[in-house]
Amino acid sequence: MDSFLLALAGFSDPYLLGIVILGTLGGVLVGAMPGLSSTMATALLLPFTLSMDPVPAIALLSALYCAGTFGGSITAILVNAPGAPPAAATAFDGYPLAQKGYAGKALGMAAVSSVIGGIFSIIVLIVAAPLLSRLAYNFGPPEYFALALFGLSMLATISGESAIKNLIGGAIGVLIATVGMDFTTGIERFTFGNWELSEGINFIPVMIGLFAGAEFIKQSGKLNEGRVAIALNAVRLPDWAEIKSCFGTIARSCGIGSFIGLLPAEGGTVAAMMGYNEAKRFAKDKSQFGKGDLRGIAGPEAANNAATGAAMVPTLALGIPGSATTAIILGALMAQGLRPGPHLFTEQPTLLYSIFLAMLIANLAFGLFGFFGAKLFARITLIPIQFLWPSVFILSCVGAYALNQSLLDVWTMIFAGLLGFGAQRYGFAAAPIIMGLILGGLVEGTLKQSLIIFDHQWTGFLGRPIVVTLLILTVLSVSLPLISEVRLRRRKAAAA
Repeated sequence: MDSFLLALAGFSDPYLLGIVILGTLGGVLVGAMPGLSSTMATALLLPFTLSMDPVPAIALLSALYCAGTFGGSITAILVNAPGAPPAAATAFDGYPLAQKGYAGKALGMAAVSSVIGGIFSIIVLIVAAPLLSRLAYNFGPPEYFALALFGLSMLATISGESAIKNLIGGAIGVLIATVGMDFTTGIERFTFGNWELSEGINFIPVMIGLFAGAEFIKQSGKLNEGRVAIALNAVRLPDWAEIKSCFGTIARSCGIGSFIGLLPAEGGTVAAMMGYNEAKRFAKDKSQFGKGDLRGIAGPEAANNAATGAAMVPTLALGIPGSATTAIILGALMAQGLRPGPHLFTEQPTLLYSIFLAMLIANLAFGLFGFFGAKLFARITLIPIQFLWPSVFILSCVGAYALNQSLLDVWTMIFAGLLGFGAQRYGFAAAPIIMGLILGGLVEGTLKQSLIIFDHQWTGFLGRPIVVTLLILTVLSVSLPLISEVRLRRRKAAAA
């Protein structure tokens, strides 16, 4: 209790409080830039924090981490260009809602869901860190393989009208994930002699192209069409009844995000995809998903922000980063002369409480920025498309290039845009391709590690209870949508 009071007293200092607010505002702005992310921002800020005291340095990076996760939803909703990878799932329903003239409602719901998810994860972090860290420690390569496979099984229901097309799209994503050198055998695959492809195709340029690039091509064909926009609706925030109707989705996604964030190297992107899928799975009326359903925003936003606090559990308790950004925070802790691990809870309790409070203040601050700034952000949708979309395309090119300062990433983004546009024309959604790309590398890597552990005996998987449970859920997740689709076709044929 004394450590908590000392940490709380520290935030009475305007300097420390200002550092957290500044980090929050910077995280929102960086997260809203297509291609940029909180990971990149924390990496750039890390050298500047080395001259700071440990508490303000880690508080700044933690605030940036929390706010950057939310910031990506702004451009995902307004212009279908996710500012951060976890916001890709938010664009599925956020952008259609903005197109209907309800950008304010979408942004307001994203802010509310993000704050609830973030605060929930902080409570989980404070109360259940020892228990959750022990659970995460039980996950080895076989469990990660089964979890990633379960994530791929959700492709059947994640978006679109056809489960078969979703699975085909996911297979394309997995195929893209195989490009590059196989680090187990040293063999290059699908590189065609280009050494830049040996490290694989990065997820971010593909994501920007599939969403923003494809939408840019689509909007270019609408330059001569009349544009109907209702300014009053665009800046209207969600009312209490609409927020209340999403409470069940938010609560479910908080649990999903906290569990996924707890697992080392999973992160908010997988949590957001699963949050969206479960929001759709549990909805009685699924007809509006993909067309502008508020639950399709609440689900992924609550999940990816719930993953932020939970990702700090293995980082602080085990010294194992729970995501790419927490890996940088882990490096910052070590650079400050601190040793992450169980002993951190006994040797540096004041620092831990300062991190918890910084994340809590950051969540409340970006909630205020997001909810009350939604009206201002929503007016972006009223900009004529002749000015808006060329600007989005330029920012997308900059975001793709800034990742590795490589023109290959820009060409990848452009090619992905053409692929996304063609896929939309033939009824294929972008979401399964993205999810296949995200999880494809994880499935392949953990499968190889697992087979090495089991001496190439497949029966080794059956001796792990968590793996067996996840494999059963995978079979059910794939088969049930396909069975439902076959039954629906038979009913239509019988009715005809």
